[in-house]
Amino acid sequence: MRRIVAQARKELTQVVRDWRTLALALVLPVVLLTLLSVALSLTVNELPIVVQDFDGSSASNKFIDAFRASITFDVVAWPVNKSADDALASSAARAVLIIPPHFGRDLARGINSPVQILMDASDANTAKLVSGYATQVTAAYNQQTAAGTQAAPVQAAIRLWYNPGLSSKKFYGPGVFVLGLSMFPPLLAALAMAKEGEQKTILQVYVSSISAREFLLGKILAFMAVALAEVVVMSAVLFTYFGLAFAGDPTPFIVATLLYVFCVASFGTMVGARIPNQAAALQAVALGGFLLVFLLSGLIFPIQNIPVELRWISNLVWGRYYIEIVRDALLQGGGWPAVWYKVLIIGVIGAIFYTLAWRGMRKMQVKV
Repeated sequence: MRRIVAQARKELTQVVRDWRTLALALVLPVVLLTLLSVALSLTVNELPIVVQDFDGSSASNKFIDAFRASITFDVVAWPVNKSADDALASSAARAVLIIPPHFGRDLARGINSPVQILMDASDANTAKLVSGYATQVTAAYNQQTAAGTQAAPVQAAIRLWYNPGLSSKKFYGPGVFVLGLSMFPPLLAALAMAKEGEQKTILQVYVSSISAREFLLGKILAFMAVALAEVVVMSAVLFTYFGLAFAGDPTPFIVATLLYVFCVASFGTMVGARIPNQAAALQAVALGGFLLVFLLSGLIFPIQNIPVELRWISNLVWGRYYIEIVRDALLQGGGWPAVWYKVLIIGVIGAIFYTLAWRGMRKMQVKV
């Protein structure tokens, strides 16, 4: 144990002495957490929409006012003698609302009066969101106009749980927190490990009395400490700027965090042990610590939306399970019954990474 602690102290001393490495370890994750969480959004605000009112009645004006009252739309004036296609082609608007003649008269007679909404679907996700918002505005207008005279047989009372304000920051914040933790500690561990082989300083370890197990555990312990420091800094941002708090029992989050920092530190150490070249090790960590976690862990979109041909890969992505644990701890509060097996999977993956690293280093001392 003394040799493991000494090895960890030596690694931490090197990290602290290099301010650039320290900044990479503590500052960049916070920048990543803030920028990505703010830049990514699930809501659409002030989307320009052109209205062509061929009726000009008080009923059509009230219908247009319903769109003006929504924070989703920004109604833009557009002449009725110009084509609606020109508004979309010129990027003057992302949607066009066309109100037909006799709109008000038809409503007064109790006759259905369909309106047309043309949508720019070049951005499919935005088009789907805007289509849903437009449907909600129209339904609210119909309900207000009917004044209870045409009650629907089935009415759904919708209540939003866990994130009632539909805040994108509260959804993406925990995911980007995991992304930062998946990137930087394994990157530092891989570079430190690969540097030993690239500069041949690993030969000093070979001729020493330290065993492969002690050498690896010392490396892993050092970068676990770096990762835990990142957890503290980024958690402070989540609890203050993002307004998050523990929704239930925090012990699954604490246990999973300890296992996850071991997992990512072991992953970086394994990469550095297997690839004794800093540039190549950097690319390997970028693939596993960034690309897979960013795309296949449910950070941006649900895993169910991933094509079936690639969805199975998400079962091997360690960040997927930790994201679900963090979101449960900060939003849902399901506790151990909901996430115990995910905590176990993280521990198993971390043990696999450590075993692979040890198998690559176990012959560092040859007994003669």
